[in-house]
Amino acid sequence: MGLFVFLPLVLPLTAWPIARLAELRLYPRTATRLLTGLAVVMAVCSTVCLGLLMVVGTAQLPGNPLPDGWSDPEVREAVPYDEIAGKLAIPALLAVLLVCGRTLHRHRRVRRSAHLALADLPGTEVAVLPDEVPYAYALPGGRRDRVVVTTALLSCLEPAERRALFAHERAHLAARHHRFLLAAQLAARANPFLRPLCTAVSYTTERWADEEAAQVVGSRRAVACAIGKAALVSRGTPVPTLAGLAAPGPVPRRVAALLGPAPVPRTWPSVFTTVGLAAWGAAAGTAVSALSSANSAVTMVLILHAATPL
Repeated sequence: MGLFVFLPLVLPLTAWPIARLAELRLYPRTATRLLTGLAVVMAVCSTVCLGLLMVVGTAQLPGNPLPDGWSDPEVREAVPYDEIAGKLAIPALLAVLLVCGRTLHRHRRVRRSAHLALADLPGTEVAVLPDEVPYAYALPGGRRDRVVVTTALLSCLEPAERRALFAHERAHLAARHHRFLLAAQLAARANPFLRPLCTAVSYTTERWADEEAAQVVGSRRAVACAIGKAALVSRGTPVPTLAGLAAPGPVPRRVAALLGPAPVPRTWPSVFTTVGLAAWGAAAGTAVSALSSANSAVTMVLILHAATPL
């Protein structure tokens, strides 16, 4: 395997330029799908390589349950600096599994609690809670997707701004933005180098919903005013993987984008632009990461098969 086993751990650095440029130069829908796809593939590749390194490290521990042949010198020679890298991979992979498990558990717990809190309300698409704390968010799942909003937030908005709020939350539900957010968060937990992509996805999903809402209500200014007012008074959403109008992030940039001209939808940027070069660079880094992890996995399987006594 050689040094190829370490490449997927650091290749997410190639996606940092596009993480920044996609927020500014790409259409929000395109940016969200691109960044989420890059993050997921790179996270899977780095986790696979951590698992391969952990096998080598575990085989060196006394009393381990692995076959004795897996600790042979031929197996250890497949990984550079096997004594250090192999043993460090054990707590690293355990930490990845722990934080990803906690993220999934919290996401499911909050969604379950939110649905239980709405059980006594009418089963309409919009659930209005008599709460003095202003907030709103899109709640997927359950028997049906719902928009949750409090009377405190509605009282702060004008009628046109309320329509913008509902259109924004419905856009989150229609495009299943919670899946993009959860996937990006899990990827960032698996590899900290992917955090810029997670932050960018949080922003681009909001921009995606902003543009959809602006088309529905026919006024970009009304959506911008609703976002600004909600951000001033709202506490956000109960968990980052649930999208909402006043989600934490660069709200002034969202408002400025809505007050400017509408972005033009594009499926893929031209290679002769800065964002195009960054996108192709990230795509190349992702391809190399996938090839490196696949090559390392196949090589390790062959080596372990040869080292295992019949």
